[in-house]
Amino acid sequence: MPQTLNGILSLMSEPHQVHRMPDASNSEMIYLKIPVGMLQCNCSIIGDPRTQECIVVDPGDEIERILGLIGRYSLKVKAIISTHAHIDHVGGLAKLYQYTGAPVMMHRDDLPLYRGMEIQAAFLGMPAPELVDVHQLLKEGDVLQWGDFLANVIHTPGHTPGSVSLYLPTDGANTTLTHPQLFSGDTLFAGSIGRTDLWGGSYDQILGSLKDKLMQLPDSAIVHPGHGPSTTIGQERDSNPFLK
Repeated sequence: MPQTLNGILSLMSEPHQVHRMPDASNSEMIYLKIPVGMLQCNCSIIGDPRTQECIVVDPGDEIERILGLIGRYSLKVKAIISTHAHIDHVGGLAKLYQYTGAPVMMHRDDLPLYRGMEIQAAFLGMPAPELVDVHQLLKEGDVLQWGDFLANVIHTPGHTPGSVSLYLPTDGANTTLTHPQLFSGDTLFAGSIGRTDLWGGSYDQILGSLKDKLMQLPDSAIVHPGHGPSTTIGQERDSNPFLK
């Protein structure tokens, strides 16, 4: 979740929305953003329109809605990725894996958070979700490929120790995007950054992740945060108060 200069901001989007990115209308990429669950985590479905292969990022809840969209677009799920292991981002991992058989991926440093789901659930006053094994541990520099698309894994600790961002450059394996795309989890938001007062959070680390890694990306990169609206690297460089 994002924070403000004066405290914690709870971003709650209108439920049952589905957002399509501009690139999808140009047949470059199928992208569906689905705010799910009590905290309206942005679940992202990123698909290749040629091969119909996709990845699903942060399926936090409402798996029936996610599966409905996967079916509507006749997509084949190749990987299920958690940008970090907070309950609102991982609550649907087990169910989505049961339906798709796609491997579940997250960073090693967030495994303690993932295994402590009972504590996270109690903190929010909600039932603990079913857990599933993590099949692949992500690390800095990994490259994920599905269809003609590539995503570079960037380790961006601070919100949690194992937070990762996914960066899709303009040139993929066999495709070209108009703008690079960044899926920043809860590290960078429109006008804010991730809170650091939860399990394993570090303000110094998140500032390092932002300034040394994400702010090195092109201004034209479109940022898709884990909550709330999209933005760009250039806009956040110019106006995000935490980056001044």
